[in-house]
Amino acid sequence: MSANLRLLPWPGPAGQRSYLSTDDGDSSLSRLADEIEEVQLETGAELLDHAAMMLENQKVNAVELRFLSARLCEALRDALRVAESRGGRLPEPEGDDAERDKLPTSASGTSG
Repeated sequence: MSANLRLLPWPGPAGQRSYLSTDDGDSSLSRLADEIEEVQLETGAELLDHAAMMLENQKVNAVELRFLSARLCEALRDALRVAESRGGRLPEPEGDDAERDKLPTSASGTSG
């Protein structure tokens, strides 16, 4: 079994996190997950634009704002899952902490 686990953009049957174990980032399930992530991010961006317009409208009522808030929470949850999934698939940085410790103080962002 592969050690490469990918957090999928949809929950399992009981609402739990779902993972794909594969060494093939181009498998049909990997491509489907990529497509779903893209739809989730696009939907979040559209919802954000819609929210900005609603907030400019003085006639929006509390029920509409609660509904908007619920959808924004869902979109944020999706975006965080996508970020976690993609971050977990980034390659490990080359080198180690010892290499960073060798940097001059000005390069590390500290003054001295």
